[in-house]
Amino acid sequence: MSSTYLVALATFFATVGPADIAFIFAALTKDNSAGERLKFATRGVLIATFIQLMFAFLGNQILDLFGITIPALRTGGGILLLLIGIDMVFARHSGGTSTTNKEDAESRRRDDISVFPMAMPLLAGPGSISAVILLTTGSTTETEFWLVLAGLLSIMALTWVMLLMATPIQRLLGFTGLSVVSRIVGILLVALAVQFVFDGIKASGLLG
Repeated sequence: MSSTYLVALATFFATVGPADIAFIFAALTKDNSAGERLKFATRGVLIATFIQLMFAFLGNQILDLFGITIPALRTGGGILLLLIGIDMVFARHSGGTSTTNKEDAESRRRDDISVFPMAMPLLAGPGSISAVILLTTGSTTETEFWLVLAGLLSIMALTWVMLLMATPIQRLLGFTGLSVVSRIVGILLVALAVQFVFDGIKASGLLG
């Protein structure tokens, strides 16, 4: 069962991207006070966690509403995570785990960044939401489901801490250190994504 928690931990670490978001947060709040940064970080993490938990508990209902099968979700979600992993390995930003250039420009004009862009699309973006639905609907037991949620909550707690320590982390890692961490996690995410695709195709019965 511990492997379920570790897989969830690695997947959410890659799709949420605490280190990347800490860098963005430091840049967006460089002119704000410590109290304001605490407020932005706390509100952003709480809102994003609520959004992800909503998809975790309503994942099956959402799939039924749109007529999406679990094998299709695992295959499609795996492909999405694969693309995100490839972007991480090659240090590209497509909007799957970060803001686009237009979103970044708009966020710099806002006084309160806790909802946009922090909660969405940074903390609860397409990648992390897909991972939440993918892992929770793929749980075969109630224990596995709660282990996935434990992995999610662990990463969100880690993200909150890293946001509060954004400036020191930025100085410690630098762009080179962040790039190295991102590439290593990206490689792991690519491998996990390919496994999701394999499992989805196998479960679909397309290969007989």
